[in-house]
Amino acid sequence: MKNYCYYEYLKSDGAELFTVICVPDKKGKFPTAIYRTPYVDSERALSEEEIVESWFKDHKGWLDSGYVSVYQHCRGTGKSTGDCIPYVNERKDGLLLQSWIRKQSFYNGEIFVSGGSYTSTVHYATAPFATDIKGAVLAIQDCNRYRCSFRNGFFKSGLRMNWQNDMYKKNSIPKDKKPFNLDWCHTLPFAGISEKMFGERNEAFEELLLHPDKNDTFWQTDEFAGAYSSEFTKNVDIPVLFVTGLYDFYIGGVFEMWKELKPEVRAKSAVIIHPYAHRTAGKDIPIEFPDGALNEYFADHVGQWFKYCRGLGEPPVETGKITYYKMFGGWATDDFCTPANSMTFTLGNETKTYLYNPFAPASFKGGLSNGFGTTDWQDKPNSRQDIISVFTDEFKEDTFIKGKMKGRLRVKSDCEDTCFYMRVSLCKEDGDLGLRDDITMLSNFCDNYKPNDEIDIDFSFDEHAFIVKKGEKLRVDISSSCFPTFLIHTNIKGNQALIDKAKIAHNTVNLGKSQLTVYFE
Repeated sequence: MKNYCYYEYLKSDGAELFTVICVPDKKGKFPTAIYRTPYVDSERALSEEEIVESWFKDHKGWLDSGYVSVYQHCRGTGKSTGDCIPYVNERKDGLLLQSWIRKQSFYNGEIFVSGGSYTSTVHYATAPFATDIKGAVLAIQDCNRYRCSFRNGFFKSGLRMNWQNDMYKKNSIPKDKKPFNLDWCHTLPFAGISEKMFGERNEAFEELLLHPDKNDTFWQTDEFAGAYSSEFTKNVDIPVLFVTGLYDFYIGGVFEMWKELKPEVRAKSAVIIHPYAHRTAGKDIPIEFPDGALNEYFADHVGQWFKYCRGLGEPPVETGKITYYKMFGGWATDDFCTPANSMTFTLGNETKTYLYNPFAPASFKGGLSNGFGTTDWQDKPNSRQDIISVFTDEFKEDTFIKGKMKGRLRVKSDCEDTCFYMRVSLCKEDGDLGLRDDITMLSNFCDNYKPNDEIDIDFSFDEHAFIVKKGEKLRVDISSSCFPTFLIHTNIKGNQALIDKAKIAHNTVNLGKSQLTVYFE
């Protein structure tokens, strides 16, 4: 290696954090780009020198462009010691690394951060940023810990359970000592599940389960709720490039973060939304879109963004705007405002009742924007007795649908509380392709619901952008579960994680007074 590359073990609260530093092979001071990650299982068996060599080869371009590249294994992963407990130590460890960089001879007063998924979270955790952090590219991740874990009070079990199982004490507890079983999501009460998963209580995980209400003051605390991270968008003052995918399970949160930015920060920041899912490279849904791959169409968006932040070049996309891929229509750039035009579809003229059994919940293909699994071709309509499938009329012309679709169901139940689920799909020649879904419970709309009262409940789907071709139609599936994406509802009112029994519900949907609204340009 011509360039000066080496490693250090930085001491942080009893842990030693393996850190690779690659410096350009010339005299001077340089901007520093930081990347921290826990996804380094494959590097545990390598020597430190082998890891340094690999990082240098993969990131030589950064050094040639005049950046110091710093790479760190998160606590308790790879070569770093200590225990990996998701979220808990990232703030102290991240701030320590930044402080260490400021004391180095290569430091020129500029730090840049980038990452995707949890490797963005490690940077959110260090907010509010110090003044020497000059730019950020943060991908496929929401800074808000509540939104990452819950939707309308429902724990995102499909998204969080297996990931938590893999992450918790990565180096301390061997994988064969913490096997994972999705049937654990049927455990009542669900609180305490970490003892089944890990053989010990994971306090950080258990605390989340006790606070399904986004207005709970718990979410304003930092140790487990991540208040510093959640306040990132309100405090940040630097140009930020957010990157997500149409089927990333954090896309709704990325839109919320964009709205939360101060206007003057939004004006110098940008969003890129590619047509795929929770990846920043490659294609991970059943359909391939022309020019849709992020790292092909925007090949050096990270490097270009940092140059723009330094005043040395143009940004890869227009600032103050959202650059997004219209599914079946190609790239566009605008404010992504809700279109003025709308159409509302009544979902039929019948009233249908089905039996919802929490111990035999319905499942659907594709996590859409709420869980793993991206999008997928759906099962046949009305595939179970507890799924109601209806279709809109065929579209009379090509229509570009954009923004948040809205749903409303007129429902009743013979239980004091229950839930309803809606999923919207696009009917193509090859099948019905999942678009968006949402879930809610009666108690979100009525504090003291009386069994068999008919009420309206509303659904708001995460933003989307897609073209419906002439002759195509939309499909709406209605149920009371989507396992394992969301934790089952027991049909008993209260915090679902604490309820130790469940009962059968007979749920009714008045389709003639139910509807789907879409907005189009």
